[in-house]
Amino acid sequence: MLVAVAVFPGTNCEIDTKYAFEKLGQDVVLVFHKEEKLPEGTDLVVLPGGFSYGDYLRSAAIAKFSPIMKAVIEFANNGGKVLGICNGFQMLVEARLLPGAMKRNENVHFISQFHHLNVIANDNTFLRKCSIGELLNVPIAHGEGSYYIDDAGLKELYANKQVLLTYCDEQGNVKNPNGSVDSIAGICNKEKNVFGLMPHPERAIEKILGSDDGVKMLEGFLN
Repeated sequence: MLVAVAVFPGTNCEIDTKYAFEKLGQDVVLVFHKEEKLPEGTDLVVLPGGFSYGDYLRSAAIAKFSPIMKAVIEFANNGGKVLGICNGFQMLVEARLLPGAMKRNENVHFISQFHHLNVIANDNTFLRKCSIGELLNVPIAHGEGSYYIDDAGLKELYANKQVLLTYCDEQGNVKNPNGSVDSIAGICNKEKNVFGLMPHPERAIEKILGSDDGVKMLEGFLN
């Protein structure tokens, strides 16, 4: 499988992401933001974490205008699989590939810590190797990660099984670190080929670093 990882000025998780997928035996290509095309044969596009363009204006507000994003949007609209992690999730929302919006964390502070997640839906490529109700321990690191959507939009997300992950404690009880609506940590589009989450599965692939729960998450994309 060929994984294309987009790199923007201020991106800082591209090497972590490349390492994670290469550890799973996949071919990975870093694609600069000024490129206008994705590599031929791309199976998965990953928009990694970081602070694209310094997060000026608001997170990912400028990145959506990068030349490579036109190719990413076209790829997604044609059914290609796209994963947005943290800043990448913010890009997908800004580009309207995913519904909703991002706000500053409720406590207005940057959060960097391990946090538990509850798997809400697994009838999708991303989380197909996880069980519904399974608890995952994955790092979060963001200052503008409070996911917002109105009541009608939230109802539609659940009706289409687009809510993938919610924040919780180690017993599975709701524990919301940033004020996200319904404690949402990750969603997908209706077609279930575009996925976004604020937590970092690429940072949870080795037990020696605290958790390897990210492995089965990323493995869902493997053929």
